[in-house]
Amino acid sequence: YEVLKESVGSMAEEEESRMLVRDAEGDPGLQNTQIQELIDEGVEAVFLCPADPSAVTPALEALDEADIPVINLCVRAESADLTEAFIGADDYNAGKVCGDDLVGRQPEGGSLIIVDRPGAPAINERINGFEEAVAGGGFDVERIDAGDDYSSIAGQLEAVLKEKPQMNAIMCGDDQMAEQVLAVLKDMARDDILVYSAGGSPEIKSALADLSSPMTGVGAVSPINMGKTAAKTAAAILGDGDYEEEVFVESFFISKDNVDMYGTDGWQ
Repeated sequence: YEVLKESVGSMAEEEESRMLVRDAEGDPGLQNTQIQELIDEGVEAVFLCPADPSAVTPALEALDEADIPVINLCVRAESADLTEAFIGADDYNAGKVCGDDLVGRQPEGGSLIIVDRPGAPAINERINGFEEAVAGGGFDVERIDAGDDYSSIAGQLEAVLKEKPQMNAIMCGDDQMAEQVLAVLKDMARDDILVYSAGGSPEIKSALADLSSPMTGVGAVSPINMGKTAAKTAAAILGDGDYEEEVFVESFFISKDNVDMYGTDGWQ
């Protein structure tokens, strides 16, 4: 989100516009209050990453009443008719490319662990893409529910690996999950398990660049391109120009073989 904010902000500066930023820190009530403050400030447009897809509806209604266009980012608001455009990542493909790689590496199947967070839309899409790619591939699946704060991942993973040490691969719904998984595998001296993730953070790309790390691949999304697309969309809306109401920015696979192309010191 920080990189997304910076990307939108840099494009806004090029347009000689001023950007106000509010961080609700996941609190839907606070986000609605902040949006009302932005309305009172007289902003011309709002870029919105909903803290909660349904709870943000009252704020969207207020924005609509004030005739302020909304560019919805990352997580689709439930009241999509109150937004002008949605800009998101192709999360389904981010999971699919990981599944495709795993099937290519293990055509005979095996045993894998999926670290998921049910109820998180972007992560659900990534896991759906992964599962459809490996469906029929002969994989036995164990699941770990990361919960809201991910604090239970390490304990659950250790328990699974002690009970079923033959695991071949682990798919993580996002990079924060993968970081915890990699830490557990290091403590357990398990460098024989293929680890996948979706995201593409500098930390995960650094792990890919480390040949001794079990990190195998990541379905990478691009917050930089998402931000640029969002800013261009806002400019078109405000200028009565043409724009796409729904854009899914391309996701792609980064592995040990091509991580040098993308670098490890920032997002792509």
